[in-house]
Amino acid sequence: MAAEKILTKGEIEGLLNAVFEGRITPEKELSKVDGGVELYDLVNTEGHKGSVPNLDIIYDNLIRYNRITLSNRLRRAVEIKKIGARSYKFEAFLATLPTPVCMGIFKIEPLKGVALISFDSGMVLSLVDSLLGGSGSAKVPVANRMFTTIELRLMEKVVGDVLQDLEKAWAPLYTTKISLLRMEMNPRLLNIIPPEYEIITMTLKLQMDDISGNMMFAVPYTTIDPIKDKLRSGVQFDLMAVDPQWSHRLVNELLEAPMEMAVELGNAKITLRELLDLSPGDTIMLDKEACGEMLVKLEGVPKYFSIPGIRHGNQAIQISKIYK
Repeated sequence: MAAEKILTKGEIEGLLNAVFEGRITPEKELSKVDGGVELYDLVNTEGHKGSVPNLDIIYDNLIRYNRITLSNRLRRAVEIKKIGARSYKFEAFLATLPTPVCMGIFKIEPLKGVALISFDSGMVLSLVDSLLGGSGSAKVPVANRMFTTIELRLMEKVVGDVLQDLEKAWAPLYTTKISLLRMEMNPRLLNIIPPEYEIITMTLKLQMDDISGNMMFAVPYTTIDPIKDKLRSGVQFDLMAVDPQWSHRLVNELLEAPMEMAVELGNAKITLRELLDLSPGDTIMLDKEACGEMLVKLEGVPKYFSIPGIRHGNQAIQISKIYK
């Protein structure tokens, strides 16, 4: 058994003096020892300090879907722009919310926990006014006024549309079932996660003519932590770029694109002198018979063989076979 190394009294006094004078930092010295203890904060990890990689791509897809859905719902053009993502401690996030504020609490199954979506008061009144057939520009004092039951029911329909589009935005990366749990107006009643836990927000700006307002999503980091590797790798995000409606429109436009078709009657080789000596009435002999098959080219590319003829008094060709 190896003898245990014990410091002498002089060595201990010298070590203490070095610490007091600042020539030795105990934390740095301990980190050099194999098997040393490393502090790890379960709440304030490095991943919590910013937006999750590639999570904004999901919101880009949501914007593309919900722009159409909300415009159809309101029967007017709506533009949605991404303002940016931020991370907060949950208690700090609640402090940023006014009272009252229209909030929807929703669950992203099979992920754990719940998330929320919020609309500022001015945007709520504009959306409600538009849903009821107005211009959306009604100016109603909102200070300290709670939303009515009718306003909340109408906003519940808007939130339901947004969550359906959010589910479609998630689909290429991770199959989810998003459902609305309840609507809230008072931020003080929210206790979806402990106050010290991190929450990641994304703010979107809604624009209707000259009216604008914000829609905000807040998702706890603990909810998306189990799939952060998929978010970071983004291996399936190529699928998210495929919009079936866009592809259908592209196909239709391509089918209507004009193309140049040319029928090649034949070929002949002549010298430059013969070309310069040509005059009206001269005859050039081709290498094909007049009744033989002629080559059809599309945009200069050989495509078919054809037989010449007359149809309805016009010169025409009949496709005989495909060029190989």
